[in-house]
Formats: sequence, structure tokens, C-alpha cells
Amino acid sequence: FQQFSDTGSRKEHVKITSEHKPGFLERLSETSAGMLIGLVTFLLAFYLLFTNEGRALRTAKSLNEGLSLVVPLDSIHSISQQNEGRLVHLAGALSTSKPLFDPSYGLSIQAVKLKRNVEMYQWVEYEDSQEYEENGEIKKETKYSYNTEWKSEVVNSRNFDREIGHKNPSAMAVESFTAVSPNVQVGSFVLSKGLVDKIDDFKQLSLSHLEDPHADVTRRGDYFYHSDNPRSPEVGDLRVSFFYAGLSANDPHLGTAAKVSLLMFLYFASSVPNSVTSKCFSLSSKVTVIARQRGDQLVPYHTKSGDVLEILYPGDLSVEEVFQKEHESNTMKTWALRAAGWLSMFVGISLMTRIFYTLVDWFPVVRDLVNVGLKAFALCVASSLSLLTISAGWLFYRPLWALLLALLSVVPIMVARSRVPPKKQQ
Repeated sequence: FQQFSDTGSRKEHVKITSEHKPGFLERLSETSAGMLIGLVTFLLAFYLLFTNEGRALRTAKSLNEGLSLVVPLDSIHSISQQNEGRLVHLAGALSTSKPLFDPSYGLSIQAVKLKRNVEMYQWVEYEDSQEYEENGEIKKETKYSYNTEWKSEVVNSRNFDREIGHKNPSAMAVESFTAVSPNVQVGSFVLSKGLVDKIDDFKQLSLSHLEDPHADVTRRGDYFYHSDNPRSPEVGDLRVSFFYAGLSANDPHLGTAAKVSLLMFLYFASSVPNSVTSKCFSLSSKVTVIARQRGDQLVPYHTKSGDVLEILYPGDLSVEEVFQKEHESNTMKTWALRAAGWLSMFVGISLMTRIFYTLVDWFPVVRDLVNVGLKAFALCVASSLSLLTISAGWLFYRPLWALLLALLSVVPIMVARSRVPPKKQQ
């Protein structure tokens, strides 16, 4: 049964739903389903932890290989056949063959990328729920509130709890897009697609020097508005902004072109997150490059261990500094995946042992004690098994460290056993 209460405002209402309290067999059935999910999560944790160690060691080996082979270039404006196929290091300014255009708004810029971002003024639903027990039933009270906001994605109002009075258009009349220059160079060298993808330090483009492109479009600040009154927009109105990345020529409205020293270091795509390079890119206008030279192109370098090296870093960095940053990035990713693997194992064990909690949940004191015991059990077993799995991953690469980790994996279990009171002598 449902009970509705309205606050008197169109923008907010409360809904209360109720359902009968599940019986013992129903809770047991739900716990059994959770055990199956827990088993899958538990097994995935082993896979994640084991493969992560192999990936980390393979990446570290590839980085060391690259550091021993890299050749600094004396000039970025001449191509030496002597360096054909080798891992090279260079620095320089970005250049593109022609400007990027958006004829709909009369805009152009000499840059690697130009992004049009379209937002629509529309209704957004928020909900806040809480459950409580009353008269043997479980009741859920949900408060729905509605606000109008600028959103770059269409919010489907059909999914609202109450669409009447909060209806959004089904699509935008203008679409967002990103234009990419077909030819990006540093000196005489052409960047590969992978390197161009890493140039994503987008900055908002100033529109102060532009006129209104159409009669139904108004420029206000750094936005074009499809609205009768930009100061007081209505649902369905649009605003358009522009962003650029990799400025490749001087612009009187933007200042000096961004100089980039590209450190292109091609390595396994998953081992260097794009977020890492993009954050670095926004800190400096220079970059340093390490990539494989193929004619006049900079392409991925394949290492003997099977990884591919391709990185674009901002900043004027030495070869040693670049590889140090790559090692740091690899270490951070390794520990993040280790933590994710441990958590997955802990959750899996907790779900698989939940049935013991369900069997005693009729007795509050016993239930709380069992809950604490199960959490401690999951914590100790997850820690031990995680260390064992990591040591197994190191077995073929670092056998001594693997043995040490295997010994450490016994510690959580020993600690747990030491806290159990000894049985009284008969």
C-alpha cells in the first residue's frame, strides 16, 4: 500500500511505501543468493590480485628496458635515419596544419582539439530515503525534490516519480562534439593517434570578441544562449560553450601558443591512466618526448616483455625524471588494485558467511556478537589469502619476496587465534 503526502509545493513531495517484514525462509533465501554473489566476488579477487602482480612486474621491467635504450635527439627539425626504429627523446612546440572551425557559431582556433559543449536547462530529481519498522511492517519514506539546472546530458523525466510539472524535452536541438586536428606535429615529427589522445588539457575559450551568430542566439559572457531571456532561462533553453586543448599558434585573444615538450613514452595503455597525464599537462606548457621513431612519425615502442610504450608528459623533464614518474604511477596503480582485490575478497567472504548471522538474527545479543565475529573472521582470512595470492604472483619473478609474503600471510590467523581464550582443562 502507498500513502502520499504533499508539501504543498510542486517541487517537493513525500511518498511512503510499506511491505511486510520478510520471514525466516525469505531471509534465508536472500542470504543464499548473496552467498552465490559472494563466491563470484571471492574468486574474482584471486584473479585480480594474481594478475596485478604480473602486470606490475612486467611494467617495471619494460620501464627499465626503455631507460637503458632511450636516445636524446639533438634537433626536432631534422630527421636522422640513424635513429630509425629506436626509442628517442625530444622536446618542442605543438603545430597543426590548419585551424579548427565551428561554422554554426562563426568560431575558429589553431589548436589540436576544439570541443563544443551544449547544456540544457532542465528538471533534475533528487531523492532521500529512510526505512523504519512500524506495526510489524517495513516502511520506506522517500522525499522527492526537483530543481532546474544546466545539464550537458538530457535527463529523462519519464523516470521521475512525478513527471507532471517537471517534464523535460526528449532531445537537444544542438549537439556537443569534439573536433581533432588530423595532423599534429612537434617540429618535423608527426604524433601518433595515441599521443594526440593524451592532449586533453581543455581550457574554456573566451567568446568576448565574437558577435551573436544568429538572431535567435545571444552571447552572454563565455556562453551562447538559445533563450529569450538568458538571465531567467526556461526549461528547454540551451547554452553553448567552447573549450580548446593544445594551442598550436599565437592567438591575440588567448595569448602565446602553449609550448609543449612531449615525453612520449609508449607503454601498455592500461598501465598509465589518462587522468595522470592530463593532470600533469595542465601544470605546465612544456613537454618531453620518448617514443619510437619511424620515419617522420612518433609511434609506440614494443618492449621485449610484451608491453607498449607511449606517454605524453608536460614539463621540461629529463629522461630520468620521466621514468621515475612512470615508476611512481605504476606503484600507485599496483597498490590501488591490491586494495581493490583485498576489499573484493573481504566482501565475498562476508557474503558467504552471512548465513550464520541470518540463523541467529532472532536473538539480538547473540546476533550482534556473531556479526562482530564474522567481520573479524572475514578481515583475517581476506588479509591472509590476499598476501598468499600476491606471493604466488611473485613466485616466478621474486621467489625470496614471495616466501616472505607467504610467511606474513600466517600472521593475521595467528593473531586471531591468540585472542581466543584457551579451553579450561577438564
